[in-house]
Amino acid sequence: MDITSYPGLSLTRSGRILTVTLDRPEQLNAADEGMHSSIARVFSDCADDRDTDVVILTGAGKAFSAGGDYNAMQLSIDNPARFDRLAVEAKRIVFSMLDCPKPIIAKVNGHAVGFGATLALFSDIVFAANHAKIGDPHVLVGYVAGDGGAAIWPQLIGYAKAKEFLFTGKLLTAVEAEKIGLINYALPAEELDGAVQSFAERLAAGAAKAIQWTKLSVNVGLKAIVHPVMEASMAYESLSVRTEDHREAVAALREKRSPVFRGC
Repeated sequence: MDITSYPGLSLTRSGRILTVTLDRPEQLNAADEGMHSSIARVFSDCADDRDTDVVILTGAGKAFSAGGDYNAMQLSIDNPARFDRLAVEAKRIVFSMLDCPKPIIAKVNGHAVGFGATLALFSDIVFAANHAKIGDPHVLVGYVAGDGGAAIWPQLIGYAKAKEFLFTGKLLTAVEAEKIGLINYALPAEELDGAVQSFAERLAAGAAKAIQWTKLSVNVGLKAIVHPVMEASMAYESLSVRTEDHREAVAALREKRSPVFRGC
């Protein structure tokens, strides 16, 4: 596994623990096309990497990931076929995380929003700094929560709560997220690195095959749910890219104003 071959990511090793860092700190690790493509293959490569037993996923700088890049959104508005290609990658990202037998630990060092929340929540274990916020505000930019939110949130916190957060785009603090079972642990920021490293080392010292096959067994049922939801939600998100409300939302972001939605 060539750890230097992933644009937008930086990969480092500590023994049999591989840390994958979303590495566009000046953009709060929002995913552009290069990063998105890298994420779409890195977990499959981790699955095949004989030197890796545990994966830590985190963000560079003060954010985990702000989600999608607004400039990239405009490119998809101008050329919707581009988004259709990204939709294929989005499904590959989700299923490569579920199919990777190596445990994936999300170290949410800062806000995880939209696509960033999806990456965190499809990880196997989530540790977050207390100050971090997590949420899926796709609807606030006229998008369907298609890249995984509609699939994973109901499985973690139930349909009623999931609908509330997905319909409103409300962000939760890590402490609130821990209380409702959305994530595993919320910790003071100064304790985050140590807690994640300790947990990763515990897994790395365990019976690797037993842990890996247990993950794959648990994910059999989850994959059965996620497959049809992802097919539908990504199709609906592709349609939402073509709406006037989405155009208005992206224009409002660029112009630093509130959008005026018209339901079309």
